Amino acid sequence: MRAEALKGHLDALLLAALEPGPAHGFGVMAELRRRTGGSVDLEGGTLYPALRRLEEAGLISGAWTTASGRRRREYRLTEPGRHALAEERGRWRHFVATLTAALDPARAGGGCRTPV
Repeated sequence: MRAEALKGHLDALLLAALEPGPAHGFGVMAELRRRTGGSVDLEGGTLYPALRRLEEAGLISGAWTTASGRRRREYRLTEPGRHALAEERGRWRHFVATLTAALDPARAGGGCRTPV
């Protein structure tokens, strides 16, 4: 899946990938690949600026660690990040229900009445 297709959803995907626990950038990429069956495979040029942006917003925190003699930045979800992820999940569920109602009304079961 191209990074362009993820616009508007990348932050939520990264927050969700960090929900199980701290990870360095490669670990975040690996978690997204695992969760999506390989459909989401971010490049560093997309991932690291997004992680920096989330860190600056206070949604994740980063700290330098050393493992096997290699220095790397490890990221973890903050409490504001957990709240933001919960809110984004709610918006996402509403969005999906709305599109399902419009595109596949037989499956939607009545639609969605709240404006998007």
